[in-house]
Amino acid sequence: MGDPTEQRIKDIIGSTDVVLFMKGVPAAPQCGFSGAVVQILNGLGVPFTGVNVLADPDIRDGIKSFSNWPTIPQLYVKGEFLGGCDIVREMFKLGELAAVLNDKGVAVTAS
Repeated sequence: MGDPTEQRIKDIIGSTDVVLFMKGVPAAPQCGFSGAVVQILNGLGVPFTGVNVLADPDIRDGIKSFSNWPTIPQLYVKGEFLGGCDIVREMFKLGELAAVLNDKGVAVTAS
């Protein structure tokens, strides 16, 4: 991964509290895993920015190197990588996701 791509990723992650690197866009996810995380975030009433990795091959490859995580989607909260679909789904099921969001100062408006 080149430095410009890494810097772009850092800029994206730093631009908003919750960022989801996903396939597709929040209104039209292009894989079931991305769609599942979108549903969870929407269900919690958490505003987030979706980054369509299919639209940018540099970001698609770069985010995997950046996080050292091989799959997409990838969820970041306040600059911290939380995980992919399975981890987010498990955290949600256990009530941990809402707790982490609240701890980081991100408003959860639904449950």
